[in-house]
Order: sequence, then C-alpha cells, then structure tokens
Amino acid sequence: MTIVVTGAAGFIGSNIVKALNGRGITDIIAVDNLSSGDKFRNLVDCEISHYLDKHEFLDLLLDGEYDGELMAIVHEGACSDTMNHDGKYMMDNNYQYTLALLDYCQSEEIQFLYASSAAVYGGGSTFKEEREFEGPLNVYGYSKFLFDQVLRQRMKEGLTAQVAGFRYFNVYGPREQHKGRMASVAFHNFNQYRETGKVKLFGGWDGWGDGCQSRDFVSVEDVVKVNLFFLDNPELSGIFNLGSGRAQPFNDVAVATVNACRRHEGKPALSHAELVEQGILEYTPFPDALKGKYQSFTQADIGKLRDAGYDEPMLSVEQGVDRYVDWLMTR
Repeated sequence: MTIVVTGAAGFIGSNIVKALNGRGITDIIAVDNLSSGDKFRNLVDCEISHYLDKHEFLDLLLDGEYDGELMAIVHEGACSDTMNHDGKYMMDNNYQYTLALLDYCQSEEIQFLYASSAAVYGGGSTFKEEREFEGPLNVYGYSKFLFDQVLRQRMKEGLTAQVAGFRYFNVYGPREQHKGRMASVAFHNFNQYRETGKVKLFGGWDGWGDGCQSRDFVSVEDVVKVNLFFLDNPELSGIFNLGSGRAQPFNDVAVATVNACRRHEGKPALSHAELVEQGILEYTPFPDALKGKYQSFTQADIGKLRDAGYDEPMLSVEQGVDRYVDWLMTR
C-alpha cells in the first residue's frame, strides 16, 4: 500500500520520507510545490515511487485515481510563513486543501496525519490542547486553528479512520535550509558563527533578560518519531502538542551551536559568560516592531501525547543542536 507525503520536499516532510525509507518503505508518492526549485535537494537521497505537484495530486485523488491504493496520507504541506498576511491564499492552502484531504481519507477509511501548529495558542501562556487556551494572532495560526475545530466536531460525530494532528512547536534540524528567514534559530546561529565568528541574539525586553526569552525547541528527529508512532498505531486519533515539553532560552541554543562548531574546530567549549566576555555572543536591542507581537515563552504540555502511549525521551537543545551541527558540517 502506498503512503502519500505532502510537503515532501519541505523540512518535516522530507525527514519523514527519509525515515520511511529507513524502514524499507519506498512506495511513497511525494507531493509538493517546487516553484521554489531548490527544495528538490531534500529528496535527492530519498527513494520515492512518484512525484506530483500539489494541485495535480488533489485533482487525481478526487477523480478516484488512487482509490483502494493508499494506506495513509501524511499531510505536511502548508504555507508556514507566519508573516504572510494574504488571508485568501492562507485559507485556501492551509484550510480548504486540508479539509479536502480529510474528507477523502474518511470516505476511503485511510489514515490521515496532519501538521497543526503551536501558533493556535497565540499570545497565551498555557499550551494545552483545550479550546479555552487557543487564540491565534495571525491568519496562519487561524488557518490551523479552524481545521482543528473541524476535527473536534468530526470526532464527536465519529471517525471512520485515524485522524491525528500535531501542534508543532519550534522545530529545528536537518533539511530546513530552503526556509530562509523562517528557518530555525539554530540554523541562523550556525551560519552567523561560521560567517562572522559571532552570534547575535535579541536583548532583554518585557521582564526578560538578554537572550532569556524561552521557547520549546524540538528536534525534527523527535517530530518524525512521533509521526511514525501514530502511523504504527492507527487506533489513535486527536490533536496533540508536539514539542520537547521543556522551555529553554535562546541563550542555550546559541551556546550549544557555538560549542558544537568549536568542537569541529578542535577548540574547547565555553560557558555562556565566557562567550559574552569574548564577544562571541552579542545582544542587539529588542526590535520595536516586535514589541507586543512576540512570544517570549512557549512550553508544550505533552501530557496528552504521553497518555497516548508515546514514551520516548525528547532531545534537549544541547543534544539535538549538537547532532544538527554535525549534520550541517557534512554539507
């Protein structure tokens, strides 16, 4: 049976394709939009059975081309640019497209896993999969939020097959280089250090010290493991936070990135204080444009994920960034 991965040339999608290959699975239809052609590089070391443009795929799917052939659709394709304010595009691309896939999977009794987002929580301080804590601040977050509401209603009515949505927090790791400014902090820290020998972070604001704003940084390795766990357990449905379950400051990411690079340079690790003292870690004034629009703290409540049976430990920033830098160095 065939597995479809949408957004297959993107960050998380390509990592899922690679992990499926690691299981010996190559009957994969990769679906994406390669208008940004450089993304193809994410699939060069992957084995797939076919590639389709996202619009062509949906037309073929709804015309019955793949009836009886699919085991699952892993839907990672979406516009993830939180600064894109084109509401019509965002809703067509992230909401309507996802809804069409859901309807098809339910009619054909096919597993459906999809990417939601921690953006549904907006400026809140409690990150738990309950309606009272949700309030997106931009149209990207709203597009994800609205589909999650549809799933909640469908679950009350009764599902014919698995539907699982994952609210990704700050994901970092291999195969994100095409994302530009939307790539992770670790990716930007790595490139800053390699180009200038320094890393710059935002200074303090709103009660937070320099570089102390904290996020739930989760390795794409863990994101992939959770997706495969749900593929293996088709009886599990629902909306699940997918983070590390811990908040770590941006300082931790910078220190981990620089020290991983220094290891490759044959240099000893330095503490945060030493990096600041030597001018390797610098702080810039917090931008006025971001004041009042910036999440200074996120931390996923992953209790629901644990209750579903996923018990693998999540990588810390220190562990995950160290491995990520090793991968970047090979490139």
